[in-house]
Order: sequence, then structure tokens, then C-alpha cells
Amino acid sequence: MKLYSGAESGNSWKVRILLEQLRVPYEKVMVDLLTWEHKTKEFIANVNPRGQVPVLELDDGTCISESLAICRYLEELYPTPPLFGRDPVERAQTEMWLRRSEFRLWNPMGQVWINADPRTAAVNPNQFHDFGEHSKKIVASAMRWIDRDLSDGREFLAGPNYSMADIVLLCGIDFSKFINMDMPQDAMHLRAWHARVSARPSASA
Repeated sequence: MKLYSGAESGNSWKVRILLEQLRVPYEKVMVDLLTWEHKTKEFIANVNPRGQVPVLELDDGTCISESLAICRYLEELYPTPPLFGRDPVERAQTEMWLRRSEFRLWNPMGQVWINADPRTAAVNPNQFHDFGEHSKKIVASAMRWIDRDLSDGREFLAGPNYSMADIVLLCGIDFSKFINMDMPQDAMHLRAWHARVSARPSASA
């Protein structure tokens, strides 16, 4: 199978980390997002009509897009180690943190990237700059809230085991830094968690 991935894409990174954790062989096809390779007619016609990465192309030519859909497909094929939870409680906790990470961090972070980052102004000339700036406050608030939740001393988000929730939040935190929103200096629990998960070999995928 083949993974179309972008170096600057946090969503692509989620899938690469999972593939590394599962030790699944695959062909990596890097798509140059800075030259808009993912928006070419060829890519849209043959890979993803939405012009986005990541995309997993199966051996029969089937293409799956959306990072979590790809990761759930791979979990079905390669269930060990389980990254979406090992029992009903852990699966529910993982799902809870996936939703929290996406809704409370990734969504406002995306609005900062779309509406307040100069690198996207060329393709989005009608930026709502005030909304983008407001979204920065929401991102910072989310990071502080997660920091407080991690103050109980647990090693990973969803319990004692590393999970997809840790992967999704790690990629979100690092993309936030890419668009100039680092973790608050006083978020010591979040920073300690980030250091732990960043030190895992799969994080360099």
C-alpha cells in the first residue's frame, strides 16, 4: 500500500506515527504542499477529489482519505498493539480524548491557520483576521485545560497505555507550534506529557 503524505501536514503525521507503531511496511509518497501538488488536476482526479493529504492507496487502487478513517482501517488489519483501546473503558476514554483534541484544539487551531497566518493569505485573501486572533485564545485555553487534566500524574491521555489519542494531540500541539502557538510556559503537566510522547521512536516518522 501507498501513503500520500505532506511534510507540513499534521494529519499526515498522525498516520505515519501509527504505521511506525504498528511496524507496517508501506510506500511513502511525499506530496509537496508548498507548491500545491495536492491541488493539481492529476492528484484530484486520481488520488483525492478534495485535494488533501493524507491518502492511503490500497493495492487494488482503493483510496482512503481522512486521517482517522485511515488509522481505524489500519487498526482493523493490524490490531496489535491496540491503539484505539484495549477494553471497553479504554476504548471509550480514547474516543473521548480524540474528540476533545479535535474539537477543542484542532478546530480552533485550523481557524488560526486559515484566518490569521500570513502563509495562507495568498490562497485565502478574505481572511477573517479577528476571528483567527480570537481562535488563538481558544487554543491557549484548551492547552491549559488539558494541562490541568493531566495533573493527576498519568503517563498517557487515555490511561496507562499509549493510544491514538496521544498521537492526535501530539500532532496538534506540534502543528500549533508551527503556526506560532507554543504550549504555555506554565503548562508543566502538558509539557511533561509532550516530552514523553515526543521521545518515542515513532514520533520521528
